[in-house]
Amino acid sequence: MVLNGASAIQPDYDRKAELKAFDETKTGVKGLVDAGITEVPRIFLLPSPENLNSEQPELILPTIDLQGINEDPVRRKEVVEKVKDALESWGFFQMVNHGIPISVLEEMIKGVLDFHEQETEVKKQWYTRDLSGKTRVVYNSNFDLYAAPVTNWRDSFYCTMAPNPPQPHELPPPCRDILLEYSNQVMKLGVCLFELMSEALGLNTDHLLNMGCADGVAVLGHYYPSCPQPELTIGTTDHTDNDFITILLQDHIGGLKIFYQNQWTDVPPTPGALVVNAGDFLQLITNDKFVSSQHKVVANKVGPRVSVASFFTTGPIETSKVYEPIPELLSEDNPAKYRGITLKEYVDYYRGKGLDGTSALLHFKI
Repeated sequence: MVLNGASAIQPDYDRKAELKAFDETKTGVKGLVDAGITEVPRIFLLPSPENLNSEQPELILPTIDLQGINEDPVRRKEVVEKVKDALESWGFFQMVNHGIPISVLEEMIKGVLDFHEQETEVKKQWYTRDLSGKTRVVYNSNFDLYAAPVTNWRDSFYCTMAPNPPQPHELPPPCRDILLEYSNQVMKLGVCLFELMSEALGLNTDHLLNMGCADGVAVLGHYYPSCPQPELTIGTTDHTDNDFITILLQDHIGGLKIFYQNQWTDVPPTPGALVVNAGDFLQLITNDKFVSSQHKVVANKVGPRVSVASFFTTGPIETSKVYEPIPELLSEDNPAKYRGITLKEYVDYYRGKGLDGTSALLHFKI
């Protein structure tokens, strides 16, 4: 077991028992804040304090304007080039004029907020640790609660929206309508992005779509309550995503950081913009051409912070489809670096390992 700062000082500390007690409340981090805690409990403590005020020069995440890409071939070519540059270096970019109305983005943020702030007894009925994919909506605090070395300062819900779209009655009332609307819009945007990425790789426009990259979408609604001692804990531990791409909507509070050129860089929220990042599976099928970058979310005294992450993956759903590096991208000088695996095999390994700061990709290298 990895010891955190508190457990190193207190050898009699029974972390497992404290995790279990926290889990059994079914009220998450919000429950602790509602109870008026003034100190961060031991299960959340980092081995060393988080540096919230880094002195390094600010690097600016590339912003890509999608305006006119379907009307103007010259414009499209420019955008494809920008997508290629961003995914080869940052693994991330921000996009504007993406086609999803601001009103839909705002309503989605509000839907996540309303879910997490509904009556505790009502919300508890969605609380589960069943990640098999059979449960339509999974609400809990920390999917990897019992595996990760440090508990994260956030609560989340996870809804699988494709390939088998839910019936409205299967979704939580506070965000039911907007979840259906937002996920439809995000899927259309995802299709557009996979086409741009295919072209950026020098492949036919529909190559990644034909591989099934846009077959599955899960929407995660994260809620980061205000934290009394933000430097002692973390909103989300540094990690990479276990999907093809993630489309992220964040509210105005901020806290997302990306690891780029050996330093952590802030991604301040831009009203109306969405952030896109490559996941591990995109790195695997592009044979490391596109990078799945580490990112994290710091805890904050101001809150709650809300974000909505749309994961393009079929995740835990059992499929026989095996993914491996795309043959067209390989050569004698650039042989395959990863073995063929299913998405479920990857997700199961990733979840079992938990967010421990290491890449799950290493396990699948040839």
